[in-house]
Amino acid sequence: MLIGLLTAVAASICYGTGSVLQAVGSRRAARENPAAAGVTAHGGPNLTSTAKAAMTWEFILGTVLDFVGFGLGALAARLLPLFLSQTVISANLVITAVLSVKMLGIRLSRKEWASIATVCVSLVLLATAAGHEGSGHTDRATHWWLLAVTLLIIVGGTVAVRFLGARAAILAGLLSGLGFGALGVGVRVLDGVDPFDPVTLLTDPALYAIVVAGAGGMYLHTIALQIGSVNGATAALVVGETVLPGAIGVLWLNDASRPGFAWLAVTGFVLAVAGAVAVAWFGKHGAPAGQPEPEPAPALVP
Repeated sequence: MLIGLLTAVAASICYGTGSVLQAVGSRRAARENPAAAGVTAHGGPNLTSTAKAAMTWEFILGTVLDFVGFGLGALAARLLPLFLSQTVISANLVITAVLSVKMLGIRLSRKEWASIATVCVSLVLLATAAGHEGSGHTDRATHWWLLAVTLLIIVGGTVAVRFLGARAAILAGLLSGLGFGALGVGVRVLDGVDPFDPVTLLTDPALYAIVVAGAGGMYLHTIALQIGSVNGATAALVVGETVLPGAIGVLWLNDASRPGFAWLAVTGFVLAVAGAVAVAWFGKHGAPAGQPEPEPAPALVP
């Protein structure tokens, strides 16, 4: 349990730092290449602006941290109940909020700080209440369903976000969270890991659900960072990657709380989601990535 918690916390730090660095890269690309920072007919960023953002050193470093966070998060998903591992990882919201103050010049309101504090308290409650994780063994048909749902979320979500344009920041964050949540479920049920069997691993649809969810989730999160508040987008991501995987873990994979602590687990889970929703709501009017903001600290931008 302790190793799993430490792994989830480390993943949270990587994800939170990566999100802010990616936002810094998106903003710098928009400032240095105003002609390339174009939008679609619906007001969303076009593929050129997204590619320009992805070529900045901050965005690349943030992406590397995301991959490290992915590895740590995958390990945590196999060591802890999903409702705990996904919620602890989702605490990257706190890291994102704190770093955005320094690196993006964003000022958080008292309501946002109170919401972040609520998330922190909820994590303590969840860690206290968490019990054993379920087996993770499921029949192959469910793995195909996971792949199908993941494709629907990512492909359908990408089309919807492109259509809605600048109005889709929170939706893009939520869909990216659902993608990362599907990734966590896929890691948990993946066959051929223990004991290691490469044939079983490569023929498991859950493996390809993980690939689609990871790549698609990262793309949608990039879009959310470009067109909306970094804290609002990350908070929406938190909801997506916490609620559904947590419910699946309990209802499908037999995750459980400690005997007599179910009420505490439910309380912590509800508070975590409520706090994240509040941050998304209060932060949704933050300046989008393409709009002028105070320059990041000189030491962080070459």
